[in-house]
Amino acid sequence: MSTIARLRQMLGLDTLRGKYAYGYDAEAGMISASRIAEHWIKTTCGYCSVGCGMLVGIRKGKAVAVRGNPEHPVNSGKLCPKGLSEHHILTAPGRARYPLLRKKGAMARISWDEALSTMVRRVRSVQEKYGPGAFAVISTGQLVTEEFYTLGKLVQLGFRTPNYDGNTTLCMASAVSGYKLSFGSDGPPGAYADLEHADVIFLIGANIADNHPLLCQRLDRNHQRTLIVVDPRVTKTAMMADIHLPIKPRSDIALLNGIAHVLIREGMVDENYIAQHTSGYEAFSAHVQEYTPERVASITGLDQETILRVARLYGRAKAAWIGWTMGVNHSTQGAVTVAAINNLALMTGNIGRIGAAPFSITGQCNAMGTRESGFTSGLPGYRKFENPADREELARIWNIPVDRIPAARGLAYPDLIEAAVAGKIKALWIIATNPAVSFPNYGLFEDAMRRLDFLVVQDGFYPTPTAEFAHLVLPAAIWGEKEGTFTNSERRVSKVNRLVSPPGEARPDFDIFLDLAERLGVRDELYPGWQGPEDAFREWQRVSEGRLCDYSKFTWKEIEERGGIQWGGPRLYQDGVFQYPDGKARFHAVPWEPFVEQPDEEYPFILNTGRTVEHWHTRTKTAQVALLQNMVPNAWLEMNPADASRLRLKPYDRVTIISRRSSVKNVELRITGIVAPGQVFMPFHFAESNSNLVTLGAYDPISREPNFKQCAVRVERSAPNEGRR
Repeated sequence: MSTIARLRQMLGLDTLRGKYAYGYDAEAGMISASRIAEHWIKTTCGYCSVGCGMLVGIRKGKAVAVRGNPEHPVNSGKLCPKGLSEHHILTAPGRARYPLLRKKGAMARISWDEALSTMVRRVRSVQEKYGPGAFAVISTGQLVTEEFYTLGKLVQLGFRTPNYDGNTTLCMASAVSGYKLSFGSDGPPGAYADLEHADVIFLIGANIADNHPLLCQRLDRNHQRTLIVVDPRVTKTAMMADIHLPIKPRSDIALLNGIAHVLIREGMVDENYIAQHTSGYEAFSAHVQEYTPERVASITGLDQETILRVARLYGRAKAAWIGWTMGVNHSTQGAVTVAAINNLALMTGNIGRIGAAPFSITGQCNAMGTRESGFTSGLPGYRKFENPADREELARIWNIPVDRIPAARGLAYPDLIEAAVAGKIKALWIIATNPAVSFPNYGLFEDAMRRLDFLVVQDGFYPTPTAEFAHLVLPAAIWGEKEGTFTNSERRVSKVNRLVSPPGEARPDFDIFLDLAERLGVRDELYPGWQGPEDAFREWQRVSEGRLCDYSKFTWKEIEERGGIQWGGPRLYQDGVFQYPDGKARFHAVPWEPFVEQPDEEYPFILNTGRTVEHWHTRTKTAQVALLQNMVPNAWLEMNPADASRLRLKPYDRVTIISRRSSVKNVELRITGIVAPGQVFMPFHFAESNSNLVTLGAYDPISREPNFKQCAVRVERSAPNEGRR
C-alpha cells in the first residue's frame, strides 16, 4: 500500500469521499433524496491554504453535497474531511444572523442602520478624544482578496488609523519577514509540483498530514525522493518519513547552521550562484564555522552521523525542496529561522528551479491574499510604507494627497493588545477571528478587552468566546455566500463563488465595508463607482501591475476557466534576480538561542501545541459540523510513558496543565511514545480546554509572531469534578 493510501485509510478519506460526493446524510446514515444535487457550482475550499478546487451540489437553493473538482490542478478531485463536509457550515446552528448591540448589559437585536451608525459615531468619538490611532482593527486570513483590499483602504484612508493588523501575524508573519530578509520581498518561490520532482524533500516543523493533507498526494507521486522530517514529535508526517529527526525543541537553527557548516567544509556549495546572485556569504560562512557536527549534536540531541548524512543528502541533491510551517514560524526566532532555511537554498542554488525551493506552507485559505493586498505589514503590491516612491505611486492611482498614506506601519497584533491594556487603544474592530481562544496568554487578552471603550466583533458565527466581550456584533456572510478570489501557498489565485444566500440579515463583508465608507463620507473618493467585489479586483489589478504579485495579466473569467493562475509563474527568481535594489539575495548569520521559558523543577515539561486534521483553528466552524465534532469532540494531552509512570498517571486520566500564568483543567491524558520524555503536546482548537490560557506572551522582535510552541508547565491529576477553566 502506498504512503498516500495508508494516510487516506488512516483519515477515512476514501469512505468520506464516496459518501459525500453523492449527498450522504451523516445523521441518517444513508443517501438522502433531499441531498441529491440539482446542479453543481465550482468554487475553492475556504479552510487551509492548499486551495483545493471543489464542486458544491445545490438543491432548492441550499448546498447539499461537496466533491473535489477532478479538473483542478491543486487536488485532482480529492478533499480532506473538512473540505468534504464544508457545506454543512452554511446551515450551522451557530451562525450570526442579526446585528446586536449591548444595551444595559445584554445584547439586543438592532437594525443595520442603527448598528453602522452606532459604530461610526462611537469610533469617531474615540478618535476625536484620543486621536486617530486610538481606534484599531484586527482582521483575518479568511476574507476574499477583494475584501482585504477594500478593508485596507477603509481603515488606513477612511478611518485614518495606522493601527491595523490581522490574525495572519499569529501564523505567517515570520515566513513573510524571513522572505523579506533573504529575498527583499514576500512570496513563496516554488510550487506544489516541485514536491513531485525534488529528490530530497526536507520538512521542518510542518505536519502536512494533519494540517495540509492534500499535499501528501504530491509526495506519493514522487518515487525517487528522500523525505526528511524535522519535528520533536512523531507526527503522522514523521511516520511517512525516510528519515525522522526528533530534535530537541527550538534547536532547528543549530541544525540548519550545522548543515551549512558541513556543506561548506565538504565543498557542496554552488560557488557560481553565490558569487553572481547573493551577498553576505563571507560573514555567513565565518559564522557557521562554530556549528560543528559535535556541537550541533549536543544542542539538537541527534547523533553526529545523522547530521552528516542529512547534510550530504541535501548537498548532493539535484533538486532539494525545504518546506516549513508553524513549527518554524511560532517562535521568538521565527523570522531568522526562515532566513536560515533560505541560506541553505541560496548556498546550493536550490531556488528558481524545478523541484528546488525554500517553501513556506501558508496557514489560512487566503493569508496570501492579505499579504499581497491588505495594508497591514506593507502597502498593497508588496510596497513599503517607508518608501516615498511607493506612496507617491499609490497616491496617483487613488487620486488622493500622498500625505493621506501612512509613512510607517502601525502597531502589530500583539502590540495592539498590549496598547489596549495600557489604555492607548480605546476602540477595536475584530473581523472574522476569535482571539479569545487563539491569542497567547489569555489573561492579557481578557484584560485588554475589558479596558476597551468600544469593541466591534464582525463574524459569521455567534456566540463566540470573543463576542462575549463585544459591545456591537455585525453578522457577516462566510465562504459560500459571497464571491472573490483566494491565493494559496503556491501563489495560485483561484475563484471563490457564491453558492447560497447568507442567513437572516447577515451581509458580505464587502457590503459592510462600503456601507461604512458611505457613512464616513469617503465612498465616492475611495471607491468611485464600485458596486461589487469585481470592481475591487479591477482596481487591484491596476495597483498590482508591474509588481511581483501582478494580477493585471488575468481576469476573473480566466481564473475560473483555468482552475486558478499563479502570479509570477510556476517559480519565482528563475533568473536569479531578487527584490533588493542590487538584485542580489542576502545571507544572514543567525545565532542559535535557547527558547525563552526553559523547564525547571517546578515546571518540568515543555508544552508543544498544534492541530488535528478534523478541526480548524478555534472550531468556530468545525464544532458546528457533527461529522467533524464527533470525530474529535475534546482536547487531550499527550505524555510519554516514562513521564506518566513517574507521575503515576494512567491512560484517560483527567489532568490539569499548569504554567506560570494559568492552568487548563480536566483534560484527557493520552500516554504515547509520539512525544519524547520531558515534553507534552496539546491541540489548540478547543475553547473549553484552551491551551492559550498557559502559553506565554513572548514574540519575535522582527515579525511580532507569538512563541506558541514552547512554554514550561507541570501536569497534575485533576481533582474530581474539577471544571475545565
